Amino acid sequence: MDSDIIIKVENVHVSFWQNNVGVYSIKDLITQHKMPFKTKTILNNISVDVRRGESLGIVGRNGSGKSTLLRTIAGIIKPDKGKITVNGTFAPILALGAGLESELTGYENISLLLALYGRVKVNSNAIESIKEFSELSDEVLCMPVKQYSSGMVARLAFSISLANESDILIIDEVLAVGDQGFQAKCMDKIFQIKAQGKTILFVSHFPEYVAKICNNAIMLDHGELIHRGTSEEIAENYRQLF
Repeated sequence: MDSDIIIKVENVHVSFWQNNVGVYSIKDLITQHKMPFKTKTILNNISVDVRRGESLGIVGRNGSGKSTLLRTIAGIIKPDKGKITVNGTFAPILALGAGLESELTGYENISLLLALYGRVKVNSNAIESIKEFSELSDEVLCMPVKQYSSGMVARLAFSISLANESDILIIDEVLAVGDQGFQAKCMDKIFQIKAQGKTILFVSHFPEYVAKICNNAIMLDHGELIHRGTSEEIAENYRQLF
């Protein structure tokens, strides 16, 4: 594989079992005369290369397979067919509060996730940096995360992930959460990471964000890759869907 390619997705196929007729018990299964389950294809023969330092946008309607593709690249979902090669470490921001333990305090979550990442030394400077970026007070960070508002959860999760010194930043539609001031702050941080030569995978329903952040982009539809090109081209193609 070309050493300049940091992510290689080759002919990836992902499908899930779907409850077809409402089977919720063993009795339902026994008395059902039709096949109760069927497979639903989520990704169909997807191939894409991401080069080191590239910012790739991924767009498409709801249900097109964008988040599944990111989760498959991150190793959360195993493809039925195909192969994914990642030559680097990644920091995934895949959902609001993903990875946070609701029973732990904000400070405890910071220490736990930094230790799990293994990319940032867990010390007072790292914790203070995350606290400063999140703009959450000591009082809030001493509370269990289950008591946080959605905006607080977004601030904490984003701040911890952005502190991770990884080669690849994976962002799945989380910039729409939180107030405008924090969104702008996150955008500035993403541009700083991009300027450092890091690789970014970015899913968004906002074509203007894709055009600003990304160099190139792809569009998915019903699990298939239907367009690829510059971020401006794909953003315009996406606008024309509506």
